Amino acid sequence: MALQNDRVGLPASRSTQAEDVDGLTIGHRLMEAQEYELALKAYYLSASELGLNADVLSAIGSANLKLNRLNQSERILRTAVKQDPEFVPAWNNLGVVLMRLGKVAEAHDVFRLAFGLDNGNSIEIRDNLRLAEQQLQNIVVPEQSDANFRLVRRGNGRYLLLGNN
Repeated sequence: MALQNDRVGLPASRSTQAEDVDGLTIGHRLMEAQEYELALKAYYLSASELGLNADVLSAIGSANLKLNRLNQSERILRTAVKQDPEFVPAWNNLGVVLMRLGKVAEAHDVFRLAFGLDNGNSIEIRDNLRLAEQQLQNIVVPEQSDANFRLVRRGNGRYLLLGNN
């Protein structure tokens, strides 16, 4: 008789892929697939599993941003950066929300902070800072639009781009 794991009927040597994937990972994949409502639900599930840490709050805030719930997103992302003042993705994503809300000066400061915390390693954050600086200085950039600002998230210890398409 084969050994059983804690799931009835599954041999100890086999596991399902779903066991290895948490709510955050599922949510990130749904965000990439532009399924923002489903991603938000996955992030809420993750909150019930992991608690409302900065990573989960940042993800929830980013999904709300994609759903154009800007005030809700801002509030959640501000909570995330209060919980972890060094969590770069939350700072960057807060900057994106602030830009969308027309709070350019504050967004510029937030992007500058995110860029500094990241030691300048993220191209996406550098580009966001540059765009905010151009808007702050009233420099007209032909291709500039809200879609040019990029959300970032953490995955496997690095920052990954969430598509804005």
